[in-house]
Amino acid sequence: KKKLKISGRELVSVPAQVFGLDQLQVLEMSPERESCLRYRMELLPREISHLRNLTCLYVDSNNLKKIPAEIGTLSHLERLTLSNNSLSSLPPEMGALQRLHSLHLANNSLTELPAPLCQLRSLTFLDVSDNKIGTIPSGIRHLEKLETLLLLFNSLESLPEDVCLLRNLCTLWLGNNHLRSLPASFGELVNLDWGYNYCSCNFEGNPLESPPPEVCSRGPEEIRDYFLSFRRT
Repeated sequence: KKKLKISGRELVSVPAQVFGLDQLQVLEMSPERESCLRYRMELLPREISHLRNLTCLYVDSNNLKKIPAEIGTLSHLERLTLSNNSLSSLPPEMGALQRLHSLHLANNSLTELPAPLCQLRSLTFLDVSDNKIGTIPSGIRHLEKLETLLLLFNSLESLPEDVCLLRNLCTLWLGNNHLRSLPASFGELVNLDWGYNYCSCNFEGNPLESPPPEVCSRGPEEIRDYFLSFRRT
């Protein structure tokens, strides 16, 4: 009774009875991962606020265009998946989700990393791949617990130095953006698992010049030496 999965080939709305399940902890309204289905729900009802005990909310692969402000009342929420929708913005009230540690926003229409996300101090996983994000706010430095940041297939032309303050980052994917350079302190991200298989730090598909790709692939020490050589000259 604490976990509910709603499924249907043409799911367009949430049955009203769901919002009476005030002890519900997990609510899933997404197609099966291996399915090619995409549901057609465009709006997450404001009545979602009635489910105060939710810890996990899965609404991937719908057609969501807006998230209601009431999402901010779900104070127990730990995991929220909104990938594969049509979101162009997020409500500022999301900044109130202080227990949230995993947020999936891949394949939407976001053009910037919403500022409220920088208030989510418990966040350890953030996926904003395949959007249209062009800038990262300096407030990202407040995500001190962040371990995984996925930014592939966006429109980034630069990274702020503040990203280099995320010292707990173990995975950072930057592939297929428009990056020509990295911050001078990028080599301080020593928890990234570089090694020979540097899949935890991906730069492919960027026109990198400073430092060049061959330097990036060698790890943090090589990057630090690269920028130090410029300071000496």
